[in-house]
Amino acid sequence: MAQNTTSSNCTVEVLQGSGYSVVFLLGFLVNAAALRAFIAKRDSWTDTHIYMLNLAISDFCLVVFLPFRIYNAFYCLPNTYLCTFLIYTHFTNMYASIGTTTAISVQRFLAVRFPMQSRLWKRKKEMAFAVCLVLWAFLVTMCVVFREENYPDRLWKCYDRCKDRPLSLKFVVLLVVLGFSVPLLVVVFCSSRIICILQTKGKALKGISGIVTANMIVFIICYTPIHVAFLVNHFNVVPENWKSTFLPEHTYLAVSEWIASTNCCFDSVSYYLLLKRFYL
Repeated sequence: MAQNTTSSNCTVEVLQGSGYSVVFLLGFLVNAAALRAFIAKRDSWTDTHIYMLNLAISDFCLVVFLPFRIYNAFYCLPNTYLCTFLIYTHFTNMYASIGTTTAISVQRFLAVRFPMQSRLWKRKKEMAFAVCLVLWAFLVTMCVVFREENYPDRLWKCYDRCKDRPLSLKFVVLLVVLGFSVPLLVVVFCSSRIICILQTKGKALKGISGIVTANMIVFIICYTPIHVAFLVNHFNVVPENWKSTFLPEHTYLAVSEWIASTNCCFDSVSYYLLLKRFYL
C-alpha cells in the first residue's frame, strides 16, 4: 500500500483513499436507487420488502460515513472521540447488513421449503419489523457495552489500533462467533437448501438459484477475510518474515476491511434482482 509519511503517526494512504472513494461512489448510487425503488412500492410492501429496506438502510449508512475515511486516508483525522464514533458506526452498519442478510436467508428458505404455510401466515410483516428492531437494539447495546474498546487512547491513529492495545478476547469472540460464524452457517445452510429445492423445480427457477448462489459467495468472500484478520490481529499469529514481506503492518487488516465494505455495492443489486424475479 503506497504511503508517504507526513508526521510521526500520519501517513498518506493513496490506495486506501482511492479504494474507499470507488466504494463510496458506487455504493451511494446503488443504495440510493434501491431506497428509492423500495419506498416507491411502500403501498404493497411484504416482509421481504421490510428486510430489503433494512439492508439498504444499513448499507447506505455505512456509505455516507465513508468520506471521513477517505479524508483520513489523505489528511489524517485528529485522534478524538469522533474516531470512536466513526469506527462503531462503520461496524454497526456492517453487522446490521450481516444480520439482515441472515434474516433474509431464513425467510427465503421458509418461503421455498414451506410455501403454503408461509403464504397463510398473516403476521409476517410484523415479524420482519420486530427482527430488524431487535437487531439494531442488540448492535447499539454492544456498542455501549464495549465502547471503551475503541477509545482514542487505544488508537494509534483514526481507524487504526495501537499494536499493544488489541481488542479484548471477549469482544473478538463475540464478533467472530456471534457476528459472523453463526450467520455464515445459517446463510450457507439456507442458501444450499434453497438451491437444491429450486434445481428440482425446472429450468424456470434456475436463474433464481443462480442469484442465491451468487449472494452466498459474495457473503463469504466479503466477510471472511476481516474476521480472520480480527483473530490474526488479536493473537498476533502472523510470522515475522511475513510481516515484512507479504503482510506489512496493518495492511492485511486494512485490505480486509475494504473488502468487507465492498459488500454494500453488491447487496442492493443482487437482492433487488431476486426481489424482482421472485417476490414482485
